[in-house]
Amino acid sequence: MIRPHARRPWLLIVSLLLSGVAGIWAAFALTLDKFAVLADPNADLDCNFSIIVQCGANLQSWQGAVFFGVPNPIWGLLGWVAPIVVAAALVAGARMRTWFWLVFNLGIAGALAFCFWLMGQSIFVIGTLCPWCMLTWAAAILAFWTLTFYNLKEGRFGAWGRRAGSALYTWAPLVAVASYLVIAILAQLRLDVLGYL
Repeated sequence: MIRPHARRPWLLIVSLLLSGVAGIWAAFALTLDKFAVLADPNADLDCNFSIIVQCGANLQSWQGAVFFGVPNPIWGLLGWVAPIVVAAALVAGARMRTWFWLVFNLGIAGALAFCFWLMGQSIFVIGTLCPWCMLTWAAAILAFWTLTFYNLKEGRFGAWGRRAGSALYTWAPLVAVASYLVIAILAQLRLDVLGYL
C-alpha cells in the first residue's frame, strides 16, 4: 500500500542505505581478497596494514567460511542487498506490515549476532582486526540499533515500547558510535592495536 503523503522515516532510510552500501562494499572487497588469497596464499593484500590489522589471516581461517564452506563475504554480498531494498521501498512510500518489520529486525539481529561472534573470534582467537570485517560490523551495528529503535517507536514490539523507542530512535547513531568505542577498547586491551600501527 502506497501513501504518497506519508511521512518517511528518513533516519531509518539513511541508516539502512549507509549500512547496506558499506556492507556490500566491504563484502565485495573481501571477496576480491579471497580470490587473491586462493590464487596465492602469500598475496600482499591492500587491507594488510600490520601483523594485527589485516585481512589475510581472517580470510584463511576456518571462521572465514562458516556456513557450508562458502566464504563469509559471499553471504554478505547477498544479505546486504536487503537493507538497500527496504530503504528504497520506504523512499517510494511503501508501507510494510508488522510481520515484515519483525522478520526484517530478526534478520538484522541475526546478522549482528554473527558479527559479534566474528568479532570475538577475530579479537580473542585469531588475534587480528580485518578492516573490511570491521566495516561490516559497523554497518550491522548501525542498522540494528536504528531499526530496533524505530520498531519500538512504532509499537511493533507492543505498546510498552513506544515511549522508549521515541526517546531512543534519534539517538541511534550515537548508540552505534558508543558500541564502536566499546569494541575499539576491547580490541586495544586485548591486541594493543595502537602499538602495532
